Amino acid sequence: MLDPVKAWHEEHMYFRRLLRLLHQEVDALACGDTPNFQLMRDIIMYLRDWADQYHHPREDEAFRRIAKLRPERGLAIARLKQEHRVIAHAGERLEQILEQVEAGDILSRSEVELAAATFLVYYGNHISQEEEDILPIAGKLLTPKDWEEIKAAAPSRGGVTPERFRELRHRIENEA
Repeated sequence: MLDPVKAWHEEHMYFRRLLRLLHQEVDALACGDTPNFQLMRDIIMYLRDWADQYHHPREDEAFRRIAKLRPERGLAIARLKQEHRVIAHAGERLEQILEQVEAGDILSRSEVELAAATFLVYYGNHISQEEEDILPIAGKLLTPKDWEEIKAAAPSRGGVTPERFRELRHRIENEA
């Protein structure tokens, strides 16, 4: 069986890579250049679709189990679960703004930057918090049975990454 903490960490590292790419495009906008809005949308779509549908539901189940075993971690875990909702909302808002830009709507640069910054800061801090506080505890406390049930908390992908995500991942890696 694949080490679930290692798999969790590897997903976070990939998400960080995507966030760095997004940040580079936001930096281009801040410098007065034209960013690759399609790449930005692809990154947001991937993070929203993959993380919100598969990654975060598994984390929420892991959080639930950890909070049960370590009640003193309850408040920190509640904040992380809340951040999942904030990240989902911020991603949805940023995706809407990028769709408007691509459709030719006139939006202020600051509106795009604000939405992107909110998403980037929340997501980056969230990953750091999980990496520092949750993954080490999860590795010590959770049993193989827990990990199987955590895996089952997200919809099944049939063991294969959906083609849409595979194509998106390939595109993002090629444009990086």
